[in-house]
Amino acid sequence: MVITIINNKGGTGKTTTCVNLAAALARNEYKVLLVDLDPQASASLSLGSTYDNLSPSAADVLFTGITVETAKRNTTIPGLDLLTGDMDLANTDLILADAVGRENMLGKALELIKDNYDFIFCDCPPSLSLLSINALLAADRYLVPVTPEYLALEGLVSLMNGLERVKEGMGIDIELIGILFTMAATGIFPQLNRELKWQREIIGLVREQYSNNVFKTVIKRDSRLAEAPSYSRSIFEYAPESSAARQYSSLANEILKRCGYI
Repeated sequence: MVITIINNKGGTGKTTTCVNLAAALARNEYKVLLVDLDPQASASLSLGSTYDNLSPSAADVLFTGITVETAKRNTTIPGLDLLTGDMDLANTDLILADAVGRENMLGKALELIKDNYDFIFCDCPPSLSLLSINALLAADRYLVPVTPEYLALEGLVSLMNGLERVKEGMGIDIELIGILFTMAATGIFPQLNRELKWQREIIGLVREQYSNNVFKTVIKRDSRLAEAPSYSRSIFEYAPESSAARQYSSLANEILKRCGYI
């Protein structure tokens, strides 16, 4: 199962979700590969890679034709492998401009190793670039993280419309596995907290609009989620008893149910 995590807006918790969801499933003894397609390589750094040790990367797979099997590496999390990103990915649109079948290069590369994994997660850059198109065409399903804010809500509508146009234009039938709210405010008394009240209203509107396409799990703000990457750890290694760890475990269970594993 290839799942692309995508949003053309930055700051939605996309990479945090990709890393910790992959880690949650690996902890449940599923074999997982994380493909980092962001030139900033944030997912790679979060899993222990360093700026001077990102090669071979996803760029090498796309540009030089080396196999994913050759380029991937182990992480400190048993069962979780990584295909790193690096800054060379920023030149993808230029380098592949004249390449035949440029939008399917990632899919062809992943097809060779797809049967070796239960889940492959693609972490996209914050744009609907050629990298994101490759990730969508390679995927079985896609996940959209979004923050419960007004502008993010407007962006969600635009993104979903854009993705539908891409699917129609490319002739692909990729299924939305779910919309995930991230970085939600914490608290239990919305009547005393304007931000919490406003966010709950936004979440309610999205649930009304997209119904079962919205995950029940909501990822709330937790400073430990921001701290964990600086120690090259997932939330499960850094703060296993935290509410964030419980939330990503809950999300993993929802993913398993929606994919028919449980």
